[in-house]
Amino acid sequence: MFDIRKLFKRLPSLRSRSPALSSRRLSASGWHTLCGTVRKSAERVLQLTALSFTLGALLIDWTQVRQFAVDVEAKWSPDQVGPVVVVPMVLTDMERDLADVEFPIELNERIEQWKLRFSTTDKSAFEETLSRAGLYSNMILGKLRARGMPTELFYLAMIESGFLNHARSLVSATGMWQFMDPTARAYGLRIDAYVDERRDPVRATDAALDYLSDLYQQYGSWYLAAAAYNAGPTRVSLAVARHSDGRAGDESLYWEIVDHLPAETAQYVPKLLAATYLARDAALFDLEVTLADPYVYDLVWAPGAISLAGIEEAMGLPHNRMRELNPQLIRGITPPGTIYPLRVPVGQAFEVIAALAAPGRRSRLADD
Repeated sequence: MFDIRKLFKRLPSLRSRSPALSSRRLSASGWHTLCGTVRKSAERVLQLTALSFTLGALLIDWTQVRQFAVDVEAKWSPDQVGPVVVVPMVLTDMERDLADVEFPIELNERIEQWKLRFSTTDKSAFEETLSRAGLYSNMILGKLRARGMPTELFYLAMIESGFLNHARSLVSATGMWQFMDPTARAYGLRIDAYVDERRDPVRATDAALDYLSDLYQQYGSWYLAAAAYNAGPTRVSLAVARHSDGRAGDESLYWEIVDHLPAETAQYVPKLLAATYLARDAALFDLEVTLADPYVYDLVWAPGAISLAGIEEAMGLPHNRMRELNPQLIRGITPPGTIYPLRVPVGQAFEVIAALAAPGRRSRLADD
């Protein structure tokens, strides 16, 4: 620990030194050495005394501080709830503000048109989709925040599919994030006769955020990244090359090239921004939203060729409950010849294990 008395004992020897003495001062950027002549011994003593107190304040024994923190943490029960409820709210507001900086919510004629449509003509469908968002909001928003990505990208899944895992476009883009086969495989999603992870809300979300992050690195703009997610980077890059005058990393660039993008993509970002704007203040726009229960599950490692319907029957689960938890199992069975991480209702993992171990369990092979 710093001992201030030692410094006072050295003051006489400091007085006897040459008049050409180096003194120090503290600034916001650190210590700066200034050379000057000390006029009076008394003045030097006062300066050194003040300096010693400053050093004493700065050079605290931080090992004791750390030990104090450890002691407090050891005494504090994990189950106790302290009076800090306001902290998550403040952090949420801060995260939202930061996201606004990265993904500015603009208003222009294109966006206003979609706001009007979502809140009038398409109001019922929009309310239904916002209610369905409750299934995946915690999961997707948590992943976005963990990556430091704008939370507004949550609504990209809404525009793509309405948060439907079974959604399939005319060009065979599949799942909540509407992946085409080549892009899905490039980002590590499994697609075969038994499993299509484009329909898996968790795995597909991870792949979609990887893809969006890569697109942002390419364009330096979340608007352009979203446009490239919809139309493909080739089309967006061509429009940028022809009409950007060599600029990059500018959100306003999207609006300059929007008329040179495919018609669907030209409406894509305006729809995304309109949906975000309305969802933030649903009550203000008289939108009736009842959020669905969140998508939660436990994991059980199941043998191959296990029928989801058989588990439902053995456990008395509602029809298609196991399908809802495992939409990626496109044939309704676990892949034959291997164990598979099966999602089961929360709190019922042991019951599923018991059902799988029962002698008369119902299974179905791939070619049944």
